Amino acid sequence: MPEPITMVMVGAGGGGLLIEIARRQFRVFKELMNVGGALLAFLVFAPVMLVCVVFIKLADWHGPVLYRQVRVGLGGKLFTIYKFRTMYVDAESHGNAVLAGKDDPRVIPLCRWMRRSHMDELPQLINILCGQMGLVGPRPERPEIYNQLSESLSNFEMRLTIKPGLTGLAQIRNGYDVDMTSVGRKLELDLQYIEQMSLALDCKLLFSTLTKLYDSSAR
Repeated sequence: MPEPITMVMVGAGGGGLLIEIARRQFRVFKELMNVGGALLAFLVFAPVMLVCVVFIKLADWHGPVLYRQVRVGLGGKLFTIYKFRTMYVDAESHGNAVLAGKDDPRVIPLCRWMRRSHMDELPQLINILCGQMGLVGPRPERPEIYNQLSESLSNFEMRLTIKPGLTGLAQIRNGYDVDMTSVGRKLELDLQYIEQMSLALDCKLLFSTLTKLYDSSAR
């Protein structure tokens, strides 16, 4: 049975107000989970991150440990995303955005395991703590790729109505993009998440992400 205050507000036309209050509460809890989860992940994965740093330096001493790249975030705002560098320094010296392929020769062999385990994404915990990303949400695209896809797919800009995430429904169910069909499926799943998102769904997706710590399809 609904609480008395709920019955009064709905009876008085306050249903929309209740929904807005619930949404605001959800956003607060989601942000708390983002910060708390990122801090916890830093503690848990600190030894793994140190190993990643050692492997990168062993493979390519003169290159940087972190790879920085501009992505499109909430509301179309650009931000710099961080990843452990797993490719050679001049991998994209031509300046064009190219999706990684299977057995991509640009990937440093000693660092390929980081991509398979998705450990190269761990520095994005910094982006979460800076408020640029969340634990769960649509993955952020590079501006040039976003522009191409937004012209080809209607409602693609709807992905920008929430913060991009470290993981998401599309990553769990769709995997990597290989063609426009898979990109379309990813968009459908991202929009489904935006419509149905809840703390319970976020927890479920985070748990499912742990099963992806070895991903043979990763490139």
